[in-house]
Amino acid sequence: MKLDKALILSFVAPLMILISAIGLILRQENKKIFYLPIGLMGIFIILEKDVSRKFTRRKLLKKIKSYKKVK
Repeated sequence: MKLDKALILSFVAPLMILISAIGLILRQENKKIFYLPIGLMGIFIILEKDVSRKFTRRKLLKKIKSYKKVK
């Protein structure tokens, strides 16, 4: 069975954010923030998916409007 890339990313992105939050909450006195890039990448994946979905919908709407007859 072949898995879709979008399906995998939909599960990985929230998991990355969760790992980042747990890492930030449970960090010791260490001043370095190692988990912040993981959380930012998870947020970026979710936002990128949202933006691409908006552009796809906008493009589809333009295509539908172009087929509309002018009265």
